[in-house]
Amino acid sequence: MQKAITKDSKKFLEEYLNNAAPTGFEVSGQKLWLEHIKPYIDEYFTDSYGSVVGVINPKAEYKVVIEAHADEISWFVHYITDDGFIYVRRNGGSDHMIAPSKKVNIHTDKGIVKAVFGWPAIHTRQDKDETPSLKNITLDCGCKNKKEVEKLGVHVGCVVTFDDDFMILNKNKYVGRALDNRIGGFMIAQVARMLKESKTKLPFGLYVVNAVQEEIGLRGAQMIAQRIKPDVAIVTDVCHDTGTPMIDKKVQGDLKGGEGPVLTYGPAVQNNLLKHIISTAEKSKIPFQRLAASRATGTDTDAFAYSNEGVPSALISLPIRYMHTTVEMCDEKDVENTIKLIFESVKALKNKHDFRYIK
Repeated sequence: MQKAITKDSKKFLEEYLNNAAPTGFEVSGQKLWLEHIKPYIDEYFTDSYGSVVGVINPKAEYKVVIEAHADEISWFVHYITDDGFIYVRRNGGSDHMIAPSKKVNIHTDKGIVKAVFGWPAIHTRQDKDETPSLKNITLDCGCKNKKEVEKLGVHVGCVVTFDDDFMILNKNKYVGRALDNRIGGFMIAQVARMLKESKTKLPFGLYVVNAVQEEIGLRGAQMIAQRIKPDVAIVTDVCHDTGTPMIDKKVQGDLKGGEGPVLTYGPAVQNNLLKHIISTAEKSKIPFQRLAASRATGTDTDAFAYSNEGVPSALISLPIRYMHTTVEMCDEKDVENTIKLIFESVKALKNKHDFRYIK
C-alpha cells in the first residue's frame, strides 16, 4: 500500500516549515516546494507574483486544480525610533498578543538580522495587567540608535518573521509556525508523488497549485485562477481544532484533531463536487468531519469558485490547534488522511466530469 507520508517527504516537510515565506516574499519557500515536486510532474510554470503550478498531463483540455497557499503571516518594519526601537505593522493576521519575548528574523538585503519583541518586567509596569498591542510592542535588535539599526540593513518595509522551528510532540503531533498553510503545500505535493509512484494515468490535466498571498485576501488564487481557467478546483487549507480551552464550539463548530479531514458546506462549495468527495471518503473508508461556513469559507476556495464564470470548487481542511501562533499543531493521522482523500478524489474523477445541477 502506498504511504501518504514517507521518511524523505517528512524531511522535506521540516525544511519547508522552517523556511520563512511571508506574504509577498514567498520565493524561497516556493523554490523549495518546486524542487520537491519536480520529479512528479510533467511541466511547471509560475506567475508574476510567485504562485507555482506543477502540471500533470498538460495537453489535456479538461483541467482539474488541487491547491494550497504558500504564504505565512508576518510583520513589516513600520517605524524606527531615534533610540533604535522598531514598531511594526501586520502583514496578514499576525497576533500581537503572542509577540512579547519572541525571537524574530528581520529579512534585509544584507541577510537575516536577529531581534526580539521586548517586554518590560511585570514589576516595572505601572499597569501590571497591561496587554500587548501594536502601540506598545517593539523590536529590539541590540542597537543604541536608529543609525545602528539602519547600518544592519533594516529599513521601513523589511518583513519580520518569528524564529521558531518545527518539532514533533508525543510521536505524532506536528508543531510549528506556518502549518497555515505550508502543510497544505506539502499535502498536495504528496498527492502528485502518489500519482507518479502508482503510475496513475489521468484522463485530464492536473494542476498542482501553490498560490501566494492568501493571508491578505486570496490574491494569489484570484490571479492564478484566471490564468489556468480550471474546470474543477479542490482546495486544501487549515481550520480550527476546537477541542482546546477558550474555544466556543457553538461558534466555531465541533472539530477535533485525529478524527479526519474536514469537509465544508457553504455557498462557495459546489454541492455535487462535495458529494463526490464524500462518496470517495466513504468508499475508501477515510474518516472525515463536517463544518458549515457562512457567507464565505475565508479560503482560496472562494477565489476559485467565483472565477471564470464559476468553477465547481470544494474545500478539504486540516484541523489545527493554535492557528496564527508559532505553535500551530496538527495530528499526523489527519495529514495522512487528507492526502489520501485528495488522492482518491482526483483518481475518481472522470474525463470532463460534469458537476452541473441542471443538464
